[in-house]
Amino acid sequence: MKLGIFSHCTIDEIKIGNNMYEKPGGPACYCGIAARNMGFDVELYTKFGPDYIYADDLKKHKIKFENALSEKNTTRFQLQIDDTDRTLWIKNSCDKIDYIKTNCDGLLISPVFDEVSADVLSKLKSDARLVALDPQGFLRRAGPDGKISFERTDIDLGKISILKSDPNEVYQLCGVQGMDGAKILHKKVEHLLYTNKREVSLFYKNKRYSITLPNMDIYDTVGVGDIFTSTYCCTMLKEKDALWALSFAGGAAQAALESKEVGLDKVPPKGATQTNASYYYNIIKFEDV
Repeated sequence: MKLGIFSHCTIDEIKIGNNMYEKPGGPACYCGIAARNMGFDVELYTKFGPDYIYADDLKKHKIKFENALSEKNTTRFQLQIDDTDRTLWIKNSCDKIDYIKTNCDGLLISPVFDEVSADVLSKLKSDARLVALDPQGFLRRAGPDGKISFERTDIDLGKISILKSDPNEVYQLCGVQGMDGAKILHKKVEHLLYTNKREVSLFYKNKRYSITLPNMDIYDTVGVGDIFTSTYCCTMLKEKDALWALSFAGGAAQAALESKEVGLDKVPPKGATQTNASYYYNIIKFEDV
């Protein structure tokens, strides 16, 4: 099966305590490698510049991409990590991603900063039987110093199968906070993934299913949400079972965090994800919503 991903490759300057790391990143990489580890073919629709020295890493994982090279330098972020919190600055933004019709089984649209237009999103919605959206790149705004904040933004969620969000994104999308906002969004999408640090929920068919990731010392959280979302999409496409998909997604997130690795090295192998998934499947809590 094949997953198409629309998102920028990025160069991330990650500061954790007194340590600074420069790593390739962005949902393009995290979601792509996570999907490959789940046994999927991956077609990546992205842009990066002549300063991007990590294209061979994508090829090594057999991730396919065409016409990705731009004359503009790669989208670059600076990230300050403090446990589960992070502060983000954008230092450069590459070209937008044009619409391309695909023949993928599923599409994951996960812009990081304004690289996917509303028009491109609208066209993509009809190109696969499962279309997932992580809306963060539509909601982010940059201040004079590049520091990222979020702004209330209306997005047409029609034909979106899966929406991944956190409490802040829920509020920016619908103007209502917390679980009440999540319930509003669930009326618009079949699968709503709602992540609040260790608490992970799936709103599906008027029920809220939830799991809790273990309390652990956390080092680098960058990309964990992308790993979670990509794993959920791949499992849904393959198994067509939302509870298994939630279990696998939670299992992948846990394995990524437990690795204590920085950057793409934290993307877990399928075996580690499966071991955790079997545990979560048996302890999922649920309630009517």
